[in-house]
Amino acid sequence: MAVAKDEVETAADLALIKALGERSIVLVGMMGAGKTSVGRRLALRLGLPFVDADVEIEAAAGMTIPEIFATYGEPYFRNGEVRVIARLLEGGPQVLATGGGAYMNADTRGNIRQRGVSVFLKAELDVLLRRVKRRSDRPLLKTADPAATLANLIEQRYPVYAEADVTVMSHEVPHDSMVDIIIAALKPLIGVAVEGQP
Repeated sequence: MAVAKDEVETAADLALIKALGERSIVLVGMMGAGKTSVGRRLALRLGLPFVDADVEIEAAAGMTIPEIFATYGEPYFRNGEVRVIARLLEGGPQVLATGGGAYMNADTRGNIRQRGVSVFLKAELDVLLRRVKRRSDRPLLKTADPAATLANLIEQRYPVYAEADVTVMSHEVPHDSMVDIIIAALKPLIGVAVEGQP
């Protein structure tokens, strides 16, 4: 009897969850890459908790990220970010969306390697610009030329993001399609094979 497509996907998803063990799936990438929106769908699909590191940082600080930047500066924010992500990684398995600058910290990258599987959501500059224009709460883009600022950040960060376990292009496709792409990329990485599939 032929197995329905959704049953195969369910079996694959269960195998993926089992292979993860206590590790988290950690999404890294630029602001606007889709870490939060796609991360929520990915967590829902796998039946895992979704955690947004930026939301947790705001809760710990009792203020918004723009307020933290304005009051204490970026170095203060980054120090807090390292501590919060280290704490969150102890609570796996989960889908964890990190802020754009989080993966640039060597300690955070080391923690993610130990306790998670990292996925770099890579997007082209024009895609990111279209997406970030929808929100006004991006402290690093409060500049005279946000497009140039974003291009500079891409130049600095993409070589480091490329150290992630998996790189997935973030396209203008439905979030569920991105979830399918991420799961397909993760399965071979952590040794998941589904019977009847290559």
